Amino acid sequence: MLNAGALFRIKFFKPLFFVVFLFSTFICTAQQKDSLPTKKDSVPAAKVDSLIQAEHSPRKAAIRSAIIPGWGQVYNKKYWKVPIVYAALGITGYIFVDNINVYKDYRLAYRGKYNARVNQDSTDYFRINDQYLPLSEESLRAGRDLFRRYIDYSAVFFIVFWGLNVVDAVVDAHLKAFDISPDLSMKVKPSYNPIEKTKGVSLVFNFR
Repeated sequence: MLNAGALFRIKFFKPLFFVVFLFSTFICTAQQKDSLPTKKDSVPAAKVDSLIQAEHSPRKAAIRSAIIPGWGQVYNKKYWKVPIVYAALGITGYIFVDNINVYKDYRLAYRGKYNARVNQDSTDYFRINDQYLPLSEESLRAGRDLFRRYIDYSAVFFIVFWGLNVVDAVVDAHLKAFDISPDLSMKVKPSYNPIEKTKGVSLVFNFR
């Protein structure tokens, strides 16, 4: 039978590591995609930058994402990010609720066995889940205390991912004002010096 620590590793760490990997990949790929030049961005360069700065507010994106996760991504027109945000928060939220349920089961089992032994009261004992009946009082108390801490940990992770959702929305809103047109670029070209009759490589910077 699994003890409290093994049960937690199965129910908490595996999905949590998946969420961390998912969110890390999501943020990295998001910024890479945002930095790719598009035809729309490159046409009216100076005018577009000023209009974006005037109309698209990182503050509004932050407030929206803080109130409703994913709202800031919708404001930034990054609709494909919304399912990822809700997947991350959904998994961490599920872990939080599941830890609460397991904690309640351990607490009830410990209280039932303790009252039956000390106070001769079997009311809670008959409500104990069958999988906890073979465990000793000491194991039940240890499991109760362990999952009480895990509730705090999972709540912290949920808040952290909520914050990452806000940060991502703010970063996207700021990037909308960046000039990423093809007119601002660096190219590597072969070069030839006719005086010294040598070949080489030159870096060409194009500024609008």
